[in-house]
Order: sequence, then C-alpha cells, then structure tokens
Amino acid sequence: MHRLFATHAALSLALTAVFTSIPAGAFEAQFVGASDARLGNPHDVKLSPDARHLFVSDVDNDRVAVLDAQSLALVAAFGDDHQNGTHDIDFDAAGRLYVADTHNHRVAIYAMRGLEAELVGELSQAFSKPEGVLAHRNGRIYVTGAGSGNIVAYENGKVVAQAGGLSAPHDIEAAPNGDIWIADAGNDRLVRMTAGLRTVSSLDSEVYGFSGPRYLDVLDDGTLIVADKYSHSIKIIAEDGRLVATLGDRAGLGPNRFRTPEGVEVRGDMLWIADSGNDRIVKYRFSLD
Repeated sequence: MHRLFATHAALSLALTAVFTSIPAGAFEAQFVGASDARLGNPHDVKLSPDARHLFVSDVDNDRVAVLDAQSLALVAAFGDDHQNGTHDIDFDAAGRLYVADTHNHRVAIYAMRGLEAELVGELSQAFSKPEGVLAHRNGRIYVTGAGSGNIVAYENGKVVAQAGGLSAPHDIEAAPNGDIWIADAGNDRLVRMTAGLRTVSSLDSEVYGFSGPRYLDVLDDGTLIVADKYSHSIKIIAEDGRLVATLGDRAGLGPNRFRTPEGVEVRGDMLWIADSGNDRIVKYRFSLD
C-alpha cells in the first residue's frame, strides 16, 4: 500500500490524462518519461524497500530487470539462467524477494545483497502456473495459480489455506485492513477476500468495464489502481467502489496511451506502469482529489 498525495499546486502539468467518470479537475496526470532498456513484455513492477530501484518482471527475457526508479535506466538483471516466464514480484518485511516463476510452476525466493540476488528457496505446492505473489504483513505468502484457478496461502513454507473458483488469477495486493484483492483476470473482475481466504465482495466488468485486469496497487485510503489489459487503460477505483478515473482509452504509443498494460506501482505522487505491449515502463506524476 502507498499514499497518493493530492498536490495540484505543486504540479505544472503539460499533459492532461484522458479520463472518464470524474468531475473536471479532480484527476490530473503528467507523463514524465519512459524506459529505453531492452524489455520483453514486462509485467508487474515493484519498488525496492528503499524506493531507489524498480524491479520489473521481464517475461519474455525470463528475468527480473532492475531499473533506476527515477531515470528508468537498466542497472541490473538476474534470473535469465533459471527463470521461465517471470510474472510477479514482491518483497517481504525482511527484504527477501518473491518471484512468480510461472512456467517453472514455482515462486522463487531470493536473498538480496544490494542488487545481487541469491536463490535461497521456492514454493511450489497446490498451484500451477503462478502469476501473482504477495508477501503479506501477517507473515503469510499468498500465491495465485493462473493454471489451477486458485489462491494458496503459505505460512513458514507450508500451505495453510486455499480457495478456488478463480479463472487465470493474477495479482494479489493487501487492503488497508489486511484483506486481499485478487485480479481474477479470466472472469474480468476483482475479488476481495479476507486473509483467511473467505470471499467478501467482487468488482465486476458490468460496472467497471474490465477486460482482463492484471496487476494492481492499493493506496493507504483503499483506492485501487488497476492495469486493465485489453481496454488498454489504468482504472482508478475509490474505496467505496466508485470508478474515479480511467487513464488511457485505446491502444497506442505515447503520453496517455498504452498497449495491453500489465503492472502498476505507486509511491507518493509517482505512478509507474508496465506498458507491456510497447515493451517499456512509463512514469507519470499525478494527483487525485
């Protein structure tokens, strides 16, 4: 979870976002820049604990690419000698890195020493083709099996809970109260569950127009930032369920245009997006009243 700062006065916006379902002036976004590194269909993105680096699931290159969070320059990479279809990334409280190593049917666990990663373990029970992983503050690790249509909770390396009924589930993120949000991509919806994996509610395509939601972030006030792949957009949904804004409205290349976006990460007033179909990471500064 991250806080979104509403700082209109601090922003001098040259570019205004394409948006819908919002009063004029309440949401603004400025395109800051894009990566020029050789990425292949990047998916989820995650800031390092010190917020200096952006860890990118570089799917087609079977690796984790590490970018400077400010300049978006490629500064490191690892995993291409043993990963296969890298999809999601998360850090636990101790700084260990969990990577959804999809086609190896496992979550790979790394000890990080600066930007050097050492493979120290894996999780591989009760799911297939994992595409989402969450290191929850309760100490559990949650994994979505895109191939098995389920979500699995691990504690101390052992399965302690699981739930099915999902279709190609992708990202998992924690809500402020400890619940978890799941991008149930094949069903074009988001599902909210308790930490014990009891379903609480869902946000469906009939209301939000979802078309393959993939990865998301949750702000401190409960706002959801969702990469909706096939609508080529980023959707912002308030904690009370209102669709607040949509950034992007059709496939393209350039400011406020994306092609099958997959990943999002927010810190302060900065938003990083995996513009997957354009093989790049883009960065925006934005405000939301």
